[in-house]
Amino acid sequence: MLVIFDVEGVLLDAEYLPLLAKLVGKEKEIMDITVQGIRGEIPWEEGLLKRIDTLRGIDYKKALEVALKMPLMKGAKETCQQLKKSGWRLSAVSGGFSIITDRLKDELGIDYVASNELVFKEGKLDGVDMAVNSDKANAVAKVIRQWKEKKEDIVAVVDGANDLKLFDISGLKVAFNAQDVVKEQADVVIDEKDLRLLVNELEKHYGRISTKSPN
Repeated sequence: MLVIFDVEGVLLDAEYLPLLAKLVGKEKEIMDITVQGIRGEIPWEEGLLKRIDTLRGIDYKKALEVALKMPLMKGAKETCQQLKKSGWRLSAVSGGFSIITDRLKDELGIDYVASNELVFKEGKLDGVDMAVNSDKANAVAKVIRQWKEKKEDIVAVVDGANDLKLFDISGLKVAFNAQDVVKEQADVVIDEKDLRLLVNELEKHYGRISTKSPN
């Protein structure tokens, strides 16, 4: 059994690039590019490169400070702990960056994390090494094969249109405080910012999730 989580807006209750933009007064520029992507006016990958280019030059220490202050989603720690105790595997796939996802393995017990890498030169933001694109399913395909997870035993918990490829490889599709296009394709819709609600939905489909460690 495997749950694949999106990160920003699902495991973390914040979006990283808008927070970075506030440091340099470029919130509007970042939002404009983001909206273009949501509307489908530009490819997601192009939008990411444009946003990074807009924020080029930000100091690494400030970027890391912002990343470490991003709050976990309500219920994220409890839910991940409960799933792990019941023997579920947990994966996080982000179009964001390792600077915000590295902490999740320790804080939430995530087994596998896939994300992009911000590039800093001489301590300043200079670009991005893109390992996760708009087809997020590719980012977890290898571990799914390694773990021999069946489609019907895979759950995707996402919020954005760029996450929809994860629905193609999942037996249960969960929209978490999601865009309308995601809700329309989901099996389960959660509109409250509390990941503990996910456990109830999983139990409806897969049976009781124990609070005790498996033997």
